[in-house]
Amino acid sequence: MRQSLEQFFSLAKKSKSQMLSLRMKIRIQAALFFLFVLVFPIQSAEKDFQIIDLVVGKGEEAFSGSYVTVHYVGKLPNGTKFDSSRDRNRPFEFNLGAGEVVKGWDKGIKGMRVGGKRKLIIPPELGYGSKKVGNIPADSTLIFEVELLKIY
Repeated sequence: MRQSLEQFFSLAKKSKSQMLSLRMKIRIQAALFFLFVLVFPIQSAEKDFQIIDLVVGKGEEAFSGSYVTVHYVGKLPNGTKFDSSRDRNRPFEFNLGAGEVVKGWDKGIKGMRVGGKRKLIIPPELGYGSKKVGNIPADSTLIFEVELLKIY
C-alpha cells in the first residue's frame, strides 16, 4: 500500500511539472509570436482603411446586396474636393457589395444604418489604386463623408 501511494504522488508531481512546462512553452510561443508581429508588421490596405462614425443612424442596416442611396463628399488628404453628390443636389444610388463602387465604399458602408454619417479613409488599394481617375492622382488616399439616406 505504501508503495502505491509513493507511485501515485510521484506521478502527480511529474504531471504537475509537465503541465507547468507546457504552460511555459505556450507563454514563450505567444510572446515570440507577438514580438514577430511587432518587428515584422503585416503591410496591408486594411491597416490604413478607417471608418469613423460621425452620426450613428437609427434606421435599417445596410448589408451586401442592399440597394442604397447616399449623399457623399469626396476629398483628397490635402483637402481638395474632387466630387460631391451634395453639390449636384443629387444622391447616388448603387448595389452594395456588387463592385459598382470602390472597394472601400463596399466595406465602409456595410453595417451603416439609415440616417448615419461616416467618414471613410480609403487607401489606394481599396480606392482607385495606381491609376489616375479624373482629377484624382494615382495612388491617392481618398476621404469620403457619406450619409446613408435610404435602403431599398
